[in-house]
Amino acid sequence: MSKTFQAVPAPTTLERPTTDTHLGITRTDEFAWLRAENWQDVFRDPSLLDPAIRAQLDAENRYQQALTSDLEGLRGKLFEEMKGRIKEDDSSVPMNDGPFAYGSSYKKGGEHPRFFRKPRGGGSEEIILDGDHEGQGKAYFHLGGFDHSSDHRRIVWSYDDKGSEFFTLRTRDLSAGRDLPDIISDTAGSGVWDAENEGFFYTRLDQNHRPSKIFYHRLGNDPVQDRLVFEETDPGFFMNVGGTRDHRWIIIGINDHETTEHLIIDAKNPGSEPKLVQARETGVQYDLEEGGDVFFVLTNVDGAKDFKIMTTPVDDPRRENWSELVPHEPGRIILSIFGFKDFLVRLERKDSLPRIVVRDRKDGSEHVIAFEEEAYSLGLAGALEYDTEIVRFSYSSMTTPSQVFDYNMRTRERVLLKTQEVPSGHDPDHYVTRRLMAPSHDGELVPISLLHHRDTPLDGTAPCLLYGYGAYGLAVPAAFNTNCLSLVDRGFVYAIAHIRGGKDKGYAWYEDGKREKKTNTFLDFIAAARHLVQERYTAHDRMIAQGGSAGGMLMGAVANMAPEAFSGIIAEVPFVDVLSTMLDDTLPLTPPEWPEWGNPIASAEDYRTIAAYSPYDNVGAKDYPPILAVAGLTDPRVTYWEPAKWVARLRKLKTDDNPILFKINMDAGHAGASGRFSRLEEIAYNYAFTLKVAGRAAAEPA
Repeated sequence: MSKTFQAVPAPTTLERPTTDTHLGITRTDEFAWLRAENWQDVFRDPSLLDPAIRAQLDAENRYQQALTSDLEGLRGKLFEEMKGRIKEDDSSVPMNDGPFAYGSSYKKGGEHPRFFRKPRGGGSEEIILDGDHEGQGKAYFHLGGFDHSSDHRRIVWSYDDKGSEFFTLRTRDLSAGRDLPDIISDTAGSGVWDAENEGFFYTRLDQNHRPSKIFYHRLGNDPVQDRLVFEETDPGFFMNVGGTRDHRWIIIGINDHETTEHLIIDAKNPGSEPKLVQARETGVQYDLEEGGDVFFVLTNVDGAKDFKIMTTPVDDPRRENWSELVPHEPGRIILSIFGFKDFLVRLERKDSLPRIVVRDRKDGSEHVIAFEEEAYSLGLAGALEYDTEIVRFSYSSMTTPSQVFDYNMRTRERVLLKTQEVPSGHDPDHYVTRRLMAPSHDGELVPISLLHHRDTPLDGTAPCLLYGYGAYGLAVPAAFNTNCLSLVDRGFVYAIAHIRGGKDKGYAWYEDGKREKKTNTFLDFIAAARHLVQERYTAHDRMIAQGGSAGGMLMGAVANMAPEAFSGIIAEVPFVDVLSTMLDDTLPLTPPEWPEWGNPIASAEDYRTIAAYSPYDNVGAKDYPPILAVAGLTDPRVTYWEPAKWVARLRKLKTDDNPILFKINMDAGHAGASGRFSRLEEIAYNYAFTLKVAGRAAAEPA
C-alpha cells in the first residue's frame, strides 16, 4: 500500500467472463455482469438495481470511506474555505423583458436557486419559483428549464429528482402562485411557449433516454392528447425545440456532432406543419438566429471550416437563398451569434482567445470589445429582447472575479453591473496567471493556462493539478474559479491544458482530436504535463491529473500511456469503457456519438482504432499512480458500470500497491450532487485526495 494511504483491503470483484464477437474480432470481459440488464428501469427507480451489483458498489463506497477517513477534518476545512468564497445570498443581475426584469438568486444556506422578477423600472422582487421549496425532502433535486410566457402570466418549468435527466414539466399560474394540473413526465427539460401563450412545445425522451419526439401541449388538455409535431426516427440524432425572442418562430433543431437540420413553425399558428429550412447533409452544420425579415445563418457550408455568417429570407429560407454576410476566416472560429433589430453580435475565438464583435446592420461596420489580460474568458448572455441597443456579457480571468457588463452597441458605453463577490476576500495581485505553449509529439503547440500564488517557488518543487477535457469541440475557458484557490493558496500550480479535441485553436483543432486522430488528445495532455515539468513549474512526482466525462476517458488513457508522468489521477464520471459503449446501440448516447468516436459495429477500422486507446481495454500489468474514480448511479451519459469495471480491472492487473478508489453517489447522476453546497463537499473530497497524494495534506493556505 502507498505510504500515504492506510493499509485497508480493497474490495474483490467477482469475475464472470463473457465473450463477444464483432466483425470477426472476439474479446473477453470478466466484469460485464456489473452492467444492470434493467438499466432503463434503474434510471427511473434506483431501488430496482440488482442486489449483487448494489452490494459491490456499497463495498466500493465503504472502502473509499475507510481509506480516506483520516481526511475528514481536511475535507471539512476545504469545504468551509470554498463556502466562504461564495456569497450565500447571491443574486444575478435581472434582465429586462417587457414590463419586468427576470433573474435568479439564492437565499442564505439555500442549495437551489430561486427565480424572481421585479418591475422593470424598479420595485420589490416577486419570487416565482423557489428551488429549495420544490426540492424539500428529496435526496436529489435539480431544476431544469424555466421559461416565462410573453404575456408574463405563466411559467413552464421542470425538475429531475433522480439524477437520470428525465425531467418533469409543470406549468405555474403566476397570479395564483400555484401549479396547474398540466404535468408531463419524461421530457428533455424545457418548454417553449407559442405566440399566444395558449400552450407550449416540448421534447419527450424515449425509454432509451433519446429525444425522439416533439409535442405541442395546449393548456388544460390531458397530456396524453398532446399533438405530435415531429418525430426523429434516426437514433443517431439529438433533437431540441426553442423559440425566437420576438416570439415569431418556433425552431426545431436536429443534430449529431457534425451535421445539423432545422425546421421552423409559425409561433402564431402552433398547429401548422414544421417547415424544413435545409435538409441534413453529412458534415454540414448550420444554426439559425432571428433577424426580422431574415434569419442569420451560422454555418460551415462550402468549406467554411471555422464558420461564416449568411442571411436568408424568413419566407423562403432554403439554402439556395443563403447570402454571405461575414466571410470565413481560417483560424478565426465563430462560436455563436445574437441578432438584434439594428445589430448583429458574434462571439468568436482567435489566437486561442475569445472576443466579441458588434456589427451595425445598416452600414456593415464592425468593432471589437477589447480586453487587456493575457488569458481570460468571455460569456455572451445577449438579451431577452430583440429591439434593444443593450447586449450583456461577462468577463473573468483566472485571477479576476467574474464581471457582468451591459454594453450599448450604438454608443459603445460599457456599464459594469456586478463584480463577483468573494466574502472571505480575494486580492488579484496575490496571484499570477500565464499562458504557455507546450510542443506536442508532432510539433503542434498546446496552449496551457495556469494560475499560481505570487509567492509559490517556480523551481520544480510546487505540486500541480493539471486539468483537461479535449472532446466534442468544447473549449475549457480560462475563467475565475474560487474553488481551486484552496489548492493555489497551498502552493499548487493550477493548470488547464487546451488540448486537441476542443476548438481552442479553431475547428481543425477539434478535428485533429477525434476518431482516428483521437490519440492526439492524450499525447497533447502528456506533452503539457512534461512541459510544465521542463519549465520548472512542478515535477512528475507531484503532478495530479484531473478530468471528467470525456475528460475522464482522457484520464484513463494517459494512465495507461504515461503512468509515470503523474503522482495521482482524478477521473470524474469517466467514459473509460469506450469500445463496449460504442458497441451497445441501446444506450442513450451511442448512435449520436458515432460521428465523434467512430462506429465499431459497422467498421472494423473504427473498432481497431477505439480498441487501441479505450482505457478499460488497455489496462496493463504495470505500475499506476493512486487513482480516484467518481460516478453517479443514475448517470445516463456515462453509466456507472464503466468506472466500476475499470477499477476492478485496474486492481486485477496493476503491479504496484497504490490504491484505486471508487466513490459512487447512489442518489445522483452525471452532474454529481445537485445542491451548490453538496457539490462543494464533492470538490472538497477530490481536493483532499489531491493534497494527500501531493504530500500537502497538512499544508495551511497562504
